[in-house]
Amino acid sequence: MPNVSVNGITIDDTFAEAFGMRATAIVITAPNRKWARQAAITMTGFATSVIGCGCEAAIDVELPPSATPDGRPGCRVMIFAMGTDELQKQLLNRVGQCVLTSPGSACFAGLEGSAELKLGSALRYFGDGWQISKKIGGRHFWRVPVMDGEFLCEATTGLTKAAVGGGNFFVMAESSAKALVAAEAAVAAIGLVPGAIVPFPGGIARSGSKIGGKYKGMIASANEAYAPTLRGVVRSELGSDINAVLEIVIDGETNDAVAAAMKAGIKTVIELGPKRGAVRISAGNYGGKLGKFIYSLKDMLP
Repeated sequence: MPNVSVNGITIDDTFAEAFGMRATAIVITAPNRKWARQAAITMTGFATSVIGCGCEAAIDVELPPSATPDGRPGCRVMIFAMGTDELQKQLLNRVGQCVLTSPGSACFAGLEGSAELKLGSALRYFGDGWQISKKIGGRHFWRVPVMDGEFLCEATTGLTKAAVGGGNFFVMAESSAKALVAAEAAVAAIGLVPGAIVPFPGGIARSGSKIGGKYKGMIASANEAYAPTLRGVVRSELGSDINAVLEIVIDGETNDAVAAAMKAGIKTVIELGPKRGAVRISAGNYGGKLGKFIYSLKDMLP
């Protein structure tokens, strides 16, 4: 299938290539929305890519009091890693340093999975013997004394081995301002898709990369084919009308969640149109040789 044009935007005849990952989720609650978000945002800091951060994490959805276990405002946070051991390490470190420490916070399981990860059952030791075990309605919690009262934390949360990481598409525009408008619109649409996150800053990555590089030890390096300033000196993938490229990277609880998020984001960029946003949409892949999950852009069109 050749490239197609939809609402004046060129859709490349290509695909995104994604990988199987391990994932978990927790629900963080607090006395108000501000502090629920603060704990969640702090916990998901420095979690854009497994390449350098060990995990990928972001807020999946904000929850009203009616949708949380303790009737307070909350956030569902998702964390992705390549292996179970790393995921367990990242979960405990981030909850212990960023949620346990946050005023008025509580932490609950956010996923029923095929296996369990330790949560309060490990963090309880901060209580130094003063922690209390509590079972309510078949769920196990730990009450850990802290200086503003107690930190209530569920003993475990679920793990899924069916998660997918690395769904993506490129927003390509005449200017950086238009690329950002289109990318922000895409991220907002993806935010309405349950079970999918966009882990880069504000959901957007400008430093799309290729595997390896010319310098020893580099795991990833600049993807020069998509760098507008190098268009005249490298084999470029950019026409003269493209002066900015932004990438949306998507992780999902399931294959379907990634596909739904890609569809939502691409649909929004297309509806925005080329005058205000992108003139072209493409995607990153490894020739179909590395990732198990393939998302053809033609299948993502509205």
